[in-house]
Amino acid sequence: MPALRIVVAGSPGAAVPTLAALASSEHDVVRVITRPPTPQGRKRVLTPTPVAQAAELHGLPVLEARRLADLEPDLLPLEIDLGVIVAYGGLVRSPLLEWPRLGWINLHFSLLPRWRGAAPVQHAVIAGDTVTGATVFQLTEGLDEGDWFAQLTTPIGAHRTSGSLLDELSTSGAALVLDVVDALAAGTAAAQPQVGEVTLAPKLTRSDGALSFAEPAEAVHARLRGVTPEPGAFALWGEQVVKVLEAAIARDAAALPVGAVRHENGRVLVGTGTHPLELLRVQPAGKQAMSAVDWARGWPGGREPVLA
Repeated sequence: MPALRIVVAGSPGAAVPTLAALASSEHDVVRVITRPPTPQGRKRVLTPTPVAQAAELHGLPVLEARRLADLEPDLLPLEIDLGVIVAYGGLVRSPLLEWPRLGWINLHFSLLPRWRGAAPVQHAVIAGDTVTGATVFQLTEGLDEGDWFAQLTTPIGAHRTSGSLLDELSTSGAALVLDVVDALAAGTAAAQPQVGEVTLAPKLTRSDGALSFAEPAEAVHARLRGVTPEPGAFALWGEQVVKVLEAAIARDAAALPVGAVRHENGRVLVGTGTHPLELLRVQPAGKQAMSAVDWARGWPGGREPVLA
């Protein structure tokens, strides 16, 4: 099997396992492309992307750009067999799309054509899907429309957050990418068209984290898990924001009015359209994250809140 000359494009931590797998393989990672550093933390320290940091550890040359098109003068003169992209955060357009001899392959964290777009894992969890997975497909100009080479599936489970699920898929997906790259090198890779209903997974905004307690407990819990850790779930107590970090469905508890919070028997419960939710960890406005029970001890005058 001949070694391929590869360029890898990616930015967040979810792309790091794929970069590491390719860097440790017999293939040659010629360039790593990622987004420029961004301010991070309370002190807004300018910080390279996780992919840039991983590339430095592997001794790989890095190019940083907000748009791949800006790198055409640096990239087009290079002879490249294959491009691999994982959550880079930008589009690949002509002439870069046709530049590698074998084109580009993309690792996408869903069972395409379900959940095409920027936030597939989050939308799968919010929608209450029981199964998701990852797909390696041929990149085209259309949004996640290309023929696929390989897929893997994994159960979502009733308690998984999108963050933990993405961690799992980024690792298992990296192995899937390497299998496809090896098959492309050997000339044995075969792609097939996507079949099934197309659903879209646009990037989430802060407002997507707002919990509506009038919905059934399962829907509220699914949204909470789907937006954890980003953009984060929250509710309002009057005009104050209360971040909801962890909760569980309390099927054994008596029903409560929608949004009403009770501290009883060592548990903090909030009413939904069906079963109450037990709040486990919260972060009140201006405070550190804490257990819901500790939060209840600090309610002004012991007044039980109503969340909206």
